[in-house]
Amino acid sequence: MQNPSAPAIVLASSSRYRRDLLNRFLDSYEVLDPEVDETNTQNLGPEALAQYLARKKAEAVAINARNSLVIGADQLAVLDNDVLGKPGDHARAVEQLLAASGKTVTFLTAVCVLDPVGRARYEHTDKTVVRFRQFDRRLAEAYLRHDEPYDCAGSFKLEGAGFVLFEAVRTDDPTALIGLPMIWVADRLLQLGYLLP
Repeated sequence: MQNPSAPAIVLASSSRYRRDLLNRFLDSYEVLDPEVDETNTQNLGPEALAQYLARKKAEAVAINARNSLVIGADQLAVLDNDVLGKPGDHARAVEQLLAASGKTVTFLTAVCVLDPVGRARYEHTDKTVVRFRQFDRRLAEAYLRHDEPYDCAGSFKLEGAGFVLFEAVRTDDPTALIGLPMIWVADRLLQLGYLLP
């Protein structure tokens, strides 16, 4: 339920995973694809890059949604200081998973909220640390055939069967690993006067 006097909410993301998360507690909101270049042209470190991209997406959508509260987000997977992008295809996903086998990957999920009422910007980055079990190509291939996570950073879906690849997950917000830190988002919306269930 949304406060009728509060600005409409716009999600600046084409991610169906983020939409699924917002659907858990928002009756209505709009989705606009920010269509931004995600190339790291400024040579930023992983955490700064995740926050920069979340802000860039929110600002790109806010140009055409000036009276709406805009939520932008970005997620990066970091292995040995290298950013793992979305694999895009099966071969690249196998490569990413085998590289992560037996190692720890940090997922940085950044969110930026632009509030039109106070002309304010609120930002947050959640760090989730995933320790992958040691596994071979057979398990990687079987998992990928099952979930087909080719549009996911790190080549897995927690909301699917991705947990078969893990030894442990350390996080303050389990929804962050899916793509949006909903504990923080809900808190921010409540503070801005939105009525949530």
